[in-house]
Amino acid sequence: MKTLKRWQYVKQAENHIQLECEYQFSLHIFILEQDIFRIAFSHNGEFRLPDTWSISPNGADIPWQGRDKWDLSGFSLPSYKFTQKESHIEICTSKLKLIVHQPLWLEWQRATEKGWQTIAQDRKSGAYLMGISQQQITHFMDRSLDRHYYGLGEKSGNLNRYGRRFEMRNLDAMGYNAETTDPLYKHIPFYITHTSQGSYGLFYDNLSHCWFDLGNELDNYHLPYRSYRADDGDLDYYFILGSQILDVTKKYCRLTGGTLFSPKWSLGYSGSTMSYTDAPDAQEQLKNFVNLCRTFAIPCDSFQFSSGYTSIQGKRYVFNWNKDKIPNPQQMTHYFHQAGMKVAANIKPCLLQDHPRYQEVAKAGLFIKDSLSNQPERSMFWDDEGSHLDFTNPKTIEWWKSNVTTQLLAYGIDATWNDNNEFEIWDEQARCDYFGEPKPIKLLRPLMPLLMMKASYEAQLAYQPEQRPYLISRSGMAGMNRYVQTWSGDNRTSWHTLKYNIKMGLGMSLSALYNIGHDVGGFAGDKPEPELFVRWVQNGIMYPRFTDDHSVNEPWMYPEVLNIIRATIELRYKLLPYLYNLLWKAHQYHEPMLRPTFLDHENDAKTFQENDDYLLGENLLVASVVEPNQRTRKVYLPNNQVGWYDFFDHQWFCGGQEIMASTDLHPKS
Repeated sequence: MKTLKRWQYVKQAENHIQLECEYQFSLHIFILEQDIFRIAFSHNGEFRLPDTWSISPNGADIPWQGRDKWDLSGFSLPSYKFTQKESHIEICTSKLKLIVHQPLWLEWQRATEKGWQTIAQDRKSGAYLMGISQQQITHFMDRSLDRHYYGLGEKSGNLNRYGRRFEMRNLDAMGYNAETTDPLYKHIPFYITHTSQGSYGLFYDNLSHCWFDLGNELDNYHLPYRSYRADDGDLDYYFILGSQILDVTKKYCRLTGGTLFSPKWSLGYSGSTMSYTDAPDAQEQLKNFVNLCRTFAIPCDSFQFSSGYTSIQGKRYVFNWNKDKIPNPQQMTHYFHQAGMKVAANIKPCLLQDHPRYQEVAKAGLFIKDSLSNQPERSMFWDDEGSHLDFTNPKTIEWWKSNVTTQLLAYGIDATWNDNNEFEIWDEQARCDYFGEPKPIKLLRPLMPLLMMKASYEAQLAYQPEQRPYLISRSGMAGMNRYVQTWSGDNRTSWHTLKYNIKMGLGMSLSALYNIGHDVGGFAGDKPEPELFVRWVQNGIMYPRFTDDHSVNEPWMYPEVLNIIRATIELRYKLLPYLYNLLWKAHQYHEPMLRPTFLDHENDAKTFQENDDYLLGENLLVASVVEPNQRTRKVYLPNNQVGWYDFFDHQWFCGGQEIMASTDLHPKS
């Protein structure tokens, strides 16, 4: 790899300034908004990947082939001042100034009442390393102890990412440790830096396998630094300035196209368990769930069919109905609909090698291709090897949409649950059609789940154009917020997971994944004990997505706590108008639904301390119990100047103080 050092000014045109660097690299500066600049490097005048599927500043959907990276539509393209000096150039709007120094390092300044103030800068001793014989790229920035780093989407551990190293490589991480496991399911290369001078976000528009080092690495030859490294792709990033963290999150959400406004029923309780569809009498088991909801007076708006409905001798075959287990799918979905419940069905983007339709799909050329032959790639998938569908092939897209329509929607399925879509293909040079211009999978792996969900979205919208679609996806990338609700994957049943899933959810929310939740009760491991199950439900009702999932996690599985579970779910329904309004505000104004306590109280330094609390919307403070046998709990009330009203005890408290709250297992009415 080579460090880029020398540069020279070349030209500027319509908010685009070009500098020539060494080794045939060009540095492009785009002035997009008063407070958003883009920095991108091309090589020999070209990008490694010419299109983006993450950037949609006007909220419009992105074409299947992506948005041309040279396209600046949707941005305000403000006026700016350009100054060329002997050792540097300056580009500034009314809010943000960029200084490009010689040798090459960038300095970012924000406008203040006292003049321009530096808020961020690259590492001076080498900021940009580029692969010459290979394609790796690295960006180094400086680092200091007083900064906080937030975001990176779905990540384990504390909310403040300082001191850790994270990897972006979508994996099916079932049973993960919510404090330490990395990587997980999603590719969200965006993080926020909070400083005493303000906050800013960095979004790296690159789909390749990458790492963020936020203080884990030390090198004696350099002052403290942080870094972004990628195996391939373009060094192409957006600098987003904000006076507060909330500003940065909202601007990033808008940049990536906003949040899907799903129907109100998607915010109700959604049942889900693998055991029903795996059972030989699956249809009766599923119908019995409806009956038991009536019997135990549990309100429920939807149910999610796990993939057992597609099985043949225990193996999963997407778009195949096992008519032995479910003899009449339409009759079954009608039974749910009569009870006022919608139905979502699990689908997977990989066909096992003995799938009844494998040869048909292979002959049509719909799979990703092996790097050394024209045959379909083969990867481990569930119980066997299989081949992944290529969603950069228009024929695959049409095949998928047709099957979603004929095999699901026509049977009464209301929504798609796009699952197991991490595309774990480790033949890095496996070939994707890329709309007629083949590219290796290493350049665009996270794009596959995004286009999968887009295909499902379009199929649902075409089938019921008068209905707002609701979709779920486990994996994805920046921009998935336009299409789906998501969750933190197959978590492990434990008190430890309950605690750290809270932080994980807040990290996702700061990264524009607003419509989220966790598997209540855990997915992997033993079923939760009664107390843990109660606490998980009490926490779970305070997320946009409220779903239990396991071999069997049912509201009535512990008779001794059934009344508590029922009362808690009923509380969820009392809050439904509030949640629906929050979802609309997320869609309309890019407002996060889940908010760390500091998000609305940056003036209160105590809110930046690691804690287990969060805000649902701006006004509802959620203090969950995440330890066993806890009947009282300390709660810090952020200093909001108007105080806090206890929902259960009907007491009013001043903000800026710690109180001892009663946390009896049974909620007060």
